Amino acid sequence: MTIAVVGAGHAGCEAALAAARLGARVVVITLSRAHIGRLSCNPAVGGLAKGQLVREIDALGGAMARVTDATTIQFRRLNTRKGLAVRASRAQVDIQRYPEEMARVLLSHPGVTFMQGEVTGLRTDVLGTTASMTGPRVNGVVLADGRSVDAESVILTTGTFLSAVMHCGDEQVAGGRIGDGAATALARDLAGRGLRLARLKTGTTPRLDGRTIDWSTIAVQADTDPDGRFSFGPPAARLPRRDCHIVYTNPGTHALIQAALHRSPLFTGAIVGRGPRYCPSIEDKIVRFAGRERHQIFLEPEGLDTHRVYMSGLSTSLPRAVQIEMVRSIPGLETAEIAQFGYAVEYDFADPRDLDHGLQHTRIPGLYLAGQVNGTSGYEEAAAQGLIAGASAALGRPLVLGRDQAYIGVLIDDLVTRGVGGEPYRMFSSRAEHRLLLREDNADRRLMPLARSLGLLSEDAAERFARKAAAIERTQAWCAGRRLIPDAETAAAFARLGLAPLRKPQRVADILRRPEVDWAVVGALCPDRPAADAEVAEQVVTDLKYAGYLDRERARAEQTRRMAAVPFPAGFDFRVPGVSHEIAERLSAARPGSLAAAARLPGVTPAALDVLAVHLARRP
Repeated sequence: MTIAVVGAGHAGCEAALAAARLGARVVVITLSRAHIGRLSCNPAVGGLAKGQLVREIDALGGAMARVTDATTIQFRRLNTRKGLAVRASRAQVDIQRYPEEMARVLLSHPGVTFMQGEVTGLRTDVLGTTASMTGPRVNGVVLADGRSVDAESVILTTGTFLSAVMHCGDEQVAGGRIGDGAATALARDLAGRGLRLARLKTGTTPRLDGRTIDWSTIAVQADTDPDGRFSFGPPAARLPRRDCHIVYTNPGTHALIQAALHRSPLFTGAIVGRGPRYCPSIEDKIVRFAGRERHQIFLEPEGLDTHRVYMSGLSTSLPRAVQIEMVRSIPGLETAEIAQFGYAVEYDFADPRDLDHGLQHTRIPGLYLAGQVNGTSGYEEAAAQGLIAGASAALGRPLVLGRDQAYIGVLIDDLVTRGVGGEPYRMFSSRAEHRLLLREDNADRRLMPLARSLGLLSEDAAERFARKAAAIERTQAWCAGRRLIPDAETAAAFARLGLAPLRKPQRVADILRRPEVDWAVVGALCPDRPAADAEVAEQVVTDLKYAGYLDRERARAEQTRRMAAVPFPAGFDFRVPGVSHEIAERLSAARPGSLAAAARLPGVTPAALDVLAVHLARRP
């Protein structure tokens, strides 16, 4: 089988690697080798909910975590003062070394070949059928120079390039990224084939010359984790670390922006696509949060061999002259020089509700779409989709992850059942109803067995996981079997550690449920404690401390699975007695496949679900 992957960003790389791991021949087509794995916006990977995606990609054999670890220049743990369900990791990476390492991983992988060129359209058979769809089937792509590529499946990972326009003040230039053009011909081809295209907007920030910043007046961002990493594999060689810093806008900054709003393409009507709600431009922030006296800006180094500094939180498309004034109004940046001005990109995306859970188009067999072309934002969301699309194309069937199985499952289910809601989709922990089960720390336990059964996991990774799983099982058994009795020796040990004394014999498993007891305390109490590395100990302690919560979450997940097993028949009429007209209209428009899918639609009440469940149960 030959699979053509169009684009070599984060989605394209993971799609190609996943398909190749499953034995497919893969042709990666993009305009330039330099585009492979490029970090178009911020030089960082991970973040809240996104860190979970990176670890899940790694657990499924993907490359993002390993490449990140090899190119990290700062690592942070987020939400460490909150519960396990919302903790996550974020890595600052070297913006030059990351794409170089990803290109090395991609191009050295057996079964992957690279072709430079612009894809301008699909090639399809006159007729083609599958078990679930009928219509013209993809059999390759055509390039601008007249070449063509034969392929049983095509995966489009075109990012922000379809009919893309860059905006900076009054200037408008065709292109999906600074220095690159737009994929206008391909967009026309897709629209001509009936794909539902619409417009979205994204943006980026000014980059500063770090040599022109007064670092002595600027606070260093704290809470770094020098030993942190994403991959479950062996630790990578570490690069030197670099600090990030924090500055703030002020009323003077806001006044400059307010006075220039009439020159912002966001407010002149030049941009019609909506941008990401939770990553707004500074112009949006000033208007939407007019009462705020300041906004936080992170100064992030782009790498070890560059002086460029990324201004996270200052996305803008204001004119260049205004950007200079705006930046220099911030304390510490009074003499800063802008190395690259901020700009906005408006682009076409394809409605993901036309895809199945394997990201194959429901009306064009063999066509898969992954990444920002599906209306998402972020490197991590793109990479996760790419992996699923590549694996599904190679397997010849959808690789479906449940919402209680992975954040990736939540992401894709949201996209194909609910769409993006008119703005770029971003992953949040609040989107995952079973997020306590979907933690960063247990992604390997959730997904590696599946990855191994499919052939997505290398033998080395599979063996490492098997050893870890066995160590967890042995340690859990010891905790369940080892008992402490309230004798004088035990009482003295508890007193030394400042622990409340035992009143009766207790298993170590029960003692570990105390909030103040961790694996180190167990070692002090029990010299015979089995050896366990930090990752094994973390899993054992977490399982014990959160056992009640985890059991309840698993019960909820099982209830959701039972609902998912109750399908709506084709053509089902949602206008049944007891379901309001408004909810019936919403259900009729979305056409959910099951009760579980209906439950995730906004505005569908539990009472309406109960009525529908009873109605379905009465059907012959």
